[in-house]
Amino acid sequence: MGWIILLILVLLCAVALVKLGKLARGTFEMTAAALLLGVAGYAWQGNPGMAGVSIEPKEKPNSFDEETIDARNDMGERFGTAREWLVFSDSLNRAGKHGAAANYLRNGVKEHPEDPDLWVGLGNALVVHANGVITPAAQFAFQKAADLSPEHPGPPFFLGLAYAQSGKIDQARAIWTELLARSSEDAPWRADLESRLAAMEKIQPSLPIAQEPSGEQ
Repeated sequence: MGWIILLILVLLCAVALVKLGKLARGTFEMTAAALLLGVAGYAWQGNPGMAGVSIEPKEKPNSFDEETIDARNDMGERFGTAREWLVFSDSLNRAGKHGAAANYLRNGVKEHPEDPDLWVGLGNALVVHANGVITPAAQFAFQKAADLSPEHPGPPFFLGLAYAQSGKIDQARAIWTELLARSSEDAPWRADLESRLAAMEKIQPSLPIAQEPSGEQ
């Protein structure tokens, strides 16, 4: 079947060159030789009997975690300037457009540089864009948010989450333990934080604190 299709295409090409290209009779032999050379090349390297293979386009895996939105909402991002920026960035992340989501929030912090929620969102977007690895740019974004709002639980929580995703358990544990110590008993994020610390302890128990010698003989 492949050879029949090839011969039909060659004939159609020859007719098109003669009729539409208005080739002179003196060039017929040269044109035929070129077409036959193409057929010979196909016969040498082609495999007309091989079954076709359908290649499905692969989408970029979506590493965006919906639980991040829930945690962010528990920590105060519900209203205000940041909301519309973060909602659109979330939609980009859901579509797998992680670079676009991060760039969008870069524009957000340029327009509203004093909004800690936007800086937290940018830090999260940069971590997602880096496939869960914390980068210097993400660290800067979280630190900027903490500088703008020292009592905001978002910067330490998500910085700790980024460290945990990067495999830096000790750093994450230290940050979350400090956050838990200054969180009120009725803080909406406290239960989640305690659960994460407990799970972390099971995976990698913390080292016991060395006791100082009493000095007794």
